[in-house]
Amino acid sequence: MTDTSVDAQSSTAAEGASTAYQGALLERFRAHIAGQDLWVFGYASLLWRPEFEAQEQYITRVWGWHRALKMWSRLNRGSPECPGLVFALLPGGSCQGVVYRVDRQQADEVLVRLWAREMPMDVYTPCWLPCQTPEGTVKALAFTLPRTSPSFTGHLPAETYRHIFQNASGRFGTTLDYARQTYESLLAHGIEDRALAAVLRHAN
Repeated sequence: MTDTSVDAQSSTAAEGASTAYQGALLERFRAHIAGQDLWVFGYASLLWRPEFEAQEQYITRVWGWHRALKMWSRLNRGSPECPGLVFALLPGGSCQGVVYRVDRQQADEVLVRLWAREMPMDVYTPCWLPCQTPEGTVKALAFTLPRTSPSFTGHLPAETYRHIFQNASGRFGTTLDYARQTYESLLAHGIEDRALAAVLRHAN
């Protein structure tokens, strides 16, 4: 057997294991909401493109996580030749966003669609985060990113942001449009993100 064949078999095995793990993880999340409403925490594109109907939504804040434009995107907002960026929830600090309630009758369908949207590349780490609402504290689905992930950019200098804002584009558009849409949506919800405003100044 050639080395290429061994590599191909190893790659196929790894992909199969990842797919099995993701399937099992999704089933655990589906079991968690069985017969219940689904709450979802939106902090970036879910603010302006949720793609599901929510029965209620509230401005809220999660603690222990913050929004950051520090996740590589080589398909949606960039390319392998010129990687773009997308937002992630990173450990530390706090993050204002919107928590949505999906009725229990649609909860499972929406969860599966959200999973297909956010988890196709097996990058985010989904989890349940506590969010305050007028009804009390709820556990909301959120997509986070560990700093150990290869998709985490680490610190990016101003010139890197400028280059990405000027050049990175993928199948869903440019990194700059994505970042600006998120910032404008945050403002429309009455949320000020000074860190994001500072990053966007590199586009000028």
